[in-house]
Amino acid sequence: MGETMPGSTVPRRQLGRHLRELRTDARLTLKLAAKKLEWSEAKMWRIESGLTSTRSHDVQTMCGIYGAPEETTKALMGLARESKTRGWWHSFGDTIPEGFDVFHSLEGAASQMSIYRGNLVPGLFQTEEYARITIRAAHPDVDQEETERRVRLRMARQSLVTRVTAPPLLRVVLDEALLRRPVGAGTVMAGQLRHLAEVSTLDNVNIRVIPTDAGAHPGLISGSFFILRFPLNGEGKETEPPTVYADRYTGDLYLDRPNEIAQYDAAFTDMWNTSLSEETSRTLLTKLAGTHERG
Repeated sequence: MGETMPGSTVPRRQLGRHLRELRTDARLTLKLAAKKLEWSEAKMWRIESGLTSTRSHDVQTMCGIYGAPEETTKALMGLARESKTRGWWHSFGDTIPEGFDVFHSLEGAASQMSIYRGNLVPGLFQTEEYARITIRAAHPDVDQEETERRVRLRMARQSLVTRVTAPPLLRVVLDEALLRRPVGAGTVMAGQLRHLAEVSTLDNVNIRVIPTDAGAHPGLISGSFFILRFPLNGEGKETEPPTVYADRYTGDLYLDRPNEIAQYDAAFTDMWNTSLSEETSRTLLTKLAGTHERG
C-alpha cells in the first residue's frame, strides 16, 4: 500500500475520483474490483478517497480492468506520478495531457466557490461569442474544429450553475476594468454583460464589482483565483479539503494547505467587502452593456 503524502492532496483526490468513476462505469463494485486486482477493499477505498499515493503501474492495471481508453490511462498514470510531489503545478505538456479535465472535475464536486477575476469573465458565465473569442486568443494555433469543441465544452460546464440537485453557491468578484475592456465587437461585450446581470439574479449566484476607484487591492497581487469548498459529510466535516485554483498562461496552480487557504480567504474577503453591493453591481453591468453597444 502507498504512503500518505505531506504535500498537495489534489492529484491524489483527482486520481481517486476518476478511478472511482471508471470503476462505476464498468459496473464493478468495490468488492468485485478488489477481487479482480487481488487487493484488499481497504486499499481500494484509500486510493479512491485520495488518501494514499498509487504507483503508475497499478493505475495502468486498474484502467485495463475498467476498460479505460489509452489517453485516459496515460493521463491517470501521469496523475499518479504527480501525486508524489510536495506541491502541485500542473504544467501543460508535461506528464498530464493539456486536454485532460482536472479542474472541471474539482469544479463539479464543489458545493461553494469564491471567484476573483481581474482579466476575463469566468468560464461558468461566458456567452458563446465571448468564449469563442477568448479561446481563440488563448489557443491561436488550434484549428476551427478544435476551437468549436472547446466552446461546446465550456458551454456544457455551465449547467452546474443551474443544476436541480445542490447547485454550488457562487460568490464572484469582478474587476471593473475587465468589464470595460472590449472583447470582440461592442455587441459581444454588451451581450456578455447583460448575461452577467441576468445570472446574478439566481439564488445561488452573487456577483460584485470592485470599482476602479477602490485603488489597490489584494487581487492586483494574487491574480485571478478560485477557492473551492466541498460538501459536508454526515458528521458535519468537509468531504475534501478546500482548494485554491489559479489558471496561469503556462499551467494551473493548485493549493490546499491550511495556511495557503487562509491567505486567499483573507484576500477574497477584503475584495468582497470593498466591492459594490450586488444590486449596484447589477446596475453597473447593465449600464456598461449600453456603453459597449453604443460603441
